[in-house]
Amino acid sequence: MTRPQHAPLVQFPVVDDSLQIGGVPLARLAARVGQTPFYAYDRGALSARVAELRRHLPPAIALHYAMKANPMPAVVQHMAGLVDGIDVASGGELRVALDTGVAPCDISFAGPGKGDAELASAVAAGVVLNLESAAEMERVAAIGARLGVRPQVAVRVNPDFELKSSGMKMGGGPKQFGVDAELVPALLARLGALPLAFHGFHIFSGSQNLKAAALREAHEKTFALALALAPHAPAPLRTLNIGGGFGIPYFPGEERLDLAAVGAGLAEMLPAVHAALPGARVVVELGRYLVGEAGVYVSRVIERKESRGRVYLVTDGGLHHHLSASGNFGQVIRKNYPVVIGNRVRGGERETASVVGPLCTPLDLLGDQMELALAGPGDLVAVLQSGAYGLSASPGGFLGHPAAAEVLVGPRAGRSGAAS
Repeated sequence: MTRPQHAPLVQFPVVDDSLQIGGVPLARLAARVGQTPFYAYDRGALSARVAELRRHLPPAIALHYAMKANPMPAVVQHMAGLVDGIDVASGGELRVALDTGVAPCDISFAGPGKGDAELASAVAAGVVLNLESAAEMERVAAIGARLGVRPQVAVRVNPDFELKSSGMKMGGGPKQFGVDAELVPALLARLGALPLAFHGFHIFSGSQNLKAAALREAHEKTFALALALAPHAPAPLRTLNIGGGFGIPYFPGEERLDLAAVGAGLAEMLPAVHAALPGARVVVELGRYLVGEAGVYVSRVIERKESRGRVYLVTDGGLHHHLSASGNFGQVIRKNYPVVIGNRVRGGERETASVVGPLCTPLDLLGDQMELALAGPGDLVAVLQSGAYGLSASPGGFLGHPAAAEVLVGPRAGRSGAAS
């Protein structure tokens, strides 16, 4: 039986058997960075993904970047010039978003357990707070009164459905996120009595989905829920954030999301939504789908080791920098991210090897029994699909190893010359 293969990954060209990131050969890029391990993100790939979305989604859809996927300031700054808004999930992310120059009204702040200092910063800045509970609503109103500022708010709704086939369920059933849909009418009645400026709803049911039919069903249910709740709102909806959930292929056997089908489904539904909610801007909020395929994690082979018939490539990188690739960030059954020997992608001689890091734990595994080009000390191992939930989602302090670097490479649009 033939093993399933990873989906074709063409975002990084291969020239002279070397991976090219932002037009730079990987070995040269490593010399430029001055260390391994490092993450590299390709400007061109980021821009191309946004352009692809613009081609397939209806023009009336606003596109927001969920920066928790990759909060590197240079990446966020680049994305800010491409999208219509930014969604943040902490006070730290809020500061980065505000530094981009994006209008505060186009920044939203979601997440349970926001501290009073975070809420005060958001209220003072004028960003839209996605309320996660009745108690948070009361706290926001009190902070606004203290500051003499009318807080801008939306209600995050925990729907009574979930996004089928999603990698992570964000709605349906008991959740720490949002207000249960059946409790929203009462909360809206109270909101209308408080000095709060109501913007609309945020309804997010799941993430990392590769099935267009599942996304279509979730969109239909999301719009139906929003239309049912709208009559209870204290003011007409200005924004309806329907979340994201668009997935990227990570593992063998996975196929790419049919973005054209997703866009066609939204185009069919929007006329009825706009007729019922004429002042509401529909927002799609994406993180992983925007940045995940534009990043690569690079480590260097320290030693080639054989143990009882198995080959191990021991590198200077590992789960402390890339927890997701190790399988310890939500995988039930561990599967391999796409991994290549970046300076000899195809290579003449091939072998089956495992890629491990320097940590004193068997969990430090970046590639398990993969077919790779024959490699040894000094070669560069590249983990693809690493632009989202990489460095910032990993336990960087574990065992005291040095931090990984991060770089954004490739020329800016409209400029020529060497990668910046």
